[in-house]
Amino acid sequence: MALGVLLVGLAAGAAACAQSIQKVTSDPSRYRNREVTVSGHVTESFSIVGRGAYQIEDSTGRLWVFSDHGVPRKGASVKTRGTIREGFDLGPLNNMIKLPGGGVVLVESEHRVR
Repeated sequence: MALGVLLVGLAAGAAACAQSIQKVTSDPSRYRNREVTVSGHVTESFSIVGRGAYQIEDSTGRLWVFSDHGVPRKGASVKTRGTIREGFDLGPLNNMIKLPGGGVVLVESEHRVR
C-alpha cells in the first residue's frame, strides 16, 4: 500500500514539472534555479563551438534555451528540461541574441527532438 502511494506521489511530482512557457516567463522567480520541462517548436537556433541557444515556442509564449550539447534546428519540435535562470549572460552569443527584459532562460540539461 505504501509503495503504491509513493509511486502515485512520484508520478504527480514528475507531471508537475512540465510547464507552459507562459507560466515560467510570467513568474520566473517561482521557477528560478528549479528544473522544469517545456515543449514546443524551435523558432531560432544559434550555435558556436559546441555551445548554443535556441528559442522554443508553445501556444503560450517563447523562451530562450541555452545548451552545452548541441541545438535542434529551426522548425524542430522539441521537449527540453533544464534550470530556469534570470539575468543570464550568453557570452559570445550576446551579440546575436537579444534577451527580453530580465534575461530569463532555461539552461538545458537535456532535450529530445520529437
